[in-house]
Amino acid sequence: MTASIAHISDPHLTTGPLGSAPAIGLGRALGRLLALDPLPDCVVITGDLVERGRPEEYAALREVIEHFPLPLHLVPGNHDEPGAMVEAFAGTGFLGGGGQTRYAVDHPAFTVVVLDSKVPGSGGGRLGEDQLQWLDTVLARRRDAPAIVCLHHPPMPIGIPFLDGMRLEDGKALAEVLGRHGNVARVLAGHVHRPITAPFAGSILAIAPSTHLQSGLVRHEGTPNYLPEPTSALLHVQVEDVWVTHTVAVSHAAAPIAGY
Repeated sequence: MTASIAHISDPHLTTGPLGSAPAIGLGRALGRLLALDPLPDCVVITGDLVERGRPEEYAALREVIEHFPLPLHLVPGNHDEPGAMVEAFAGTGFLGGGGQTRYAVDHPAFTVVVLDSKVPGSGGGRLGEDQLQWLDTVLARRRDAPAIVCLHHPPMPIGIPFLDGMRLEDGKALAEVLGRHGNVARVLAGHVHRPITAPFAGSILAIAPSTHLQSGLVRHEGTPNYLPEPTSALLHVQVEDVWVTHTVAVSHAAAPIAGY
């Protein structure tokens, strides 16, 4: 069975005078994914869904995504407020039908596992022992099905010192858990606002760019600027017995955009 997962990140929706550009960026990305043929089985947004974690921002997010026709899985980021996310989306498919910001969804050909790496008051991330134990149990449940593990913070350094200082604190512990299972097809992350791939824990870490602004490639000590570079999405596709990641141009592209 062929499977595919579309992957976007960091829309940073907000309200007020500055709210239009992030919302347009997210809507354009979702519309681009609907123009793919065949359509992906689901879409994952790996965090920083909104800018300040306010209820009115999640209301704006819901307005953008509520009529999207494909399964859409939301991942909390450091800009998100998990309690407000649950208040806005509990019981919907956006949180896997439940009421937590960590959850698993069984698709016919794969399992999506969403982790919550939010640390209150910090730009960095942490999963914690309880969540890692939960992940270990979930990965063991469908050993024959590929697992797509999703979180916001990269679990390893990616070569941009400013952002490496805000990565997942317990990335090595996560790697130990993933290393015990041979069914992890991809580890999906965001946070960096750049497309990056790297080997991780016997799998592949794939970081999606932002649907709004991209960060500069600053490979020395310093703070990256955020740039209005062309946006894109990732498409993770099962081809026979391997997974392949494609880049899908979104903005500044002569490509069809579908409505929803």
